[in-house]
Amino acid sequence: MNFGYSPKVDDLRRRVRAFMDEHIVPRHRQWLDEVHAGQFPASFMEDLKARAKAEGLWNLFLPNLQEGEPGTRLTNLEYAPLAEIMGRISWAPEVFNCNAPDTGNMELLHMFATPAQREQWLAPLLDGTIRSAFAMTEPDVASSDATNITTSIRRDGNDYVINGRKWFITNAAHPNCKLFIVMGKTDPDAETHRQQSMILVPANAPGLTIVRNIPVMNHISPEGHCEVTFTNVRVPASSLLGEEGSGFALAQARLGPGRIHHCMRSIGAAELALELMIERSQERKTFGKYLHQHGTVGEWIAKSRIEIDQARLLVLKTAWLIDEVGAKAARKEISMIKALVPQLHTTVCDRAMQVFGAMGVSPDTPLADHWTWGRALRYADGPDEVHLQAIARMEIGASKEILGASAAYLTPPLRD
Repeated sequence: MNFGYSPKVDDLRRRVRAFMDEHIVPRHRQWLDEVHAGQFPASFMEDLKARAKAEGLWNLFLPNLQEGEPGTRLTNLEYAPLAEIMGRISWAPEVFNCNAPDTGNMELLHMFATPAQREQWLAPLLDGTIRSAFAMTEPDVASSDATNITTSIRRDGNDYVINGRKWFITNAAHPNCKLFIVMGKTDPDAETHRQQSMILVPANAPGLTIVRNIPVMNHISPEGHCEVTFTNVRVPASSLLGEEGSGFALAQARLGPGRIHHCMRSIGAAELALELMIERSQERKTFGKYLHQHGTVGEWIAKSRIEIDQARLLVLKTAWLIDEVGAKAARKEISMIKALVPQLHTTVCDRAMQVFGAMGVSPDTPLADHWTWGRALRYADGPDEVHLQAIARMEIGASKEILGASAAYLTPPLRD
């Protein structure tokens, strides 16, 4: 494992950082002002996307693009440090067409869509002219176990009919969201992991209703984390993604690389929080000392640096494993980073907020918004507890292969 950045990746890091510094960071205040005034997407978003595409900073996350598809063709390990840079500003990934949930949806379509589905949905997503949503979680069941979902996808002649209720569906309120990838049950009587399927539903399909945009920690996200109902939504049978019964497997394929993206963006947010904490601690004095000269604040700075670097190395290792052996073989490491990094995200942001005092919970810094999203990530893509249980199961399973090997360490020493 060599996690040193190649000259290619170093060049991309420099270019992405320069683009952020020149075009995105200076517009953050304008983005906030416009969004709070009801202007969304921001007036400059399409111009920035066109500039990023022209500079070759587009679709950085897909390694297997076909000839003619726009993008940079990076491995997970190559893309990871770029996602970290984008994570410093919450809306930056969209500029590079690297925003969730579109990235995961594009990966699904790239792997499993028919030629007609690719032309209708994947091509405009890769081009950045539309956005999409992924509808899996439901309010009436524990969606941390995807086998619990109850949305019905019923075959009716040449169509499928969809009925159900979903919530916390990201992007559903985005004006450019044109596609929902919906996970539901096509055969409730099949084997547990073969009951689910995925289907492609146009956002304007009759019977698809956006009920509300749910606030997250009392913050409204303009792209939406919405409650959505499907009432006798009818789509052609050709809208099925993959085959009947493959929905659970498709969801697992989608979530592996996506968790790398989320985690590296979180590390970027934590890096920004640490930078702000350090800067503030050198500017503000209390009781005759700069804040960093107080033992507690100095310890926070040191711990944050240690924890961020530890987390980054584990995420890079996981990205490398996915590239080398696939997401299925790297499932333990994927669960490890997903359980670890959101906690890191909120911990470092929380320390920085404390150093800023009351200003840290105000809109005058990005810390409160970053903390809020970090807290939400402890549910997204599976709650911490599910990942911890999965890790424990895999550790217990592996231990059975060497059961008894440690017995010698427990044997009392012989005495004369």
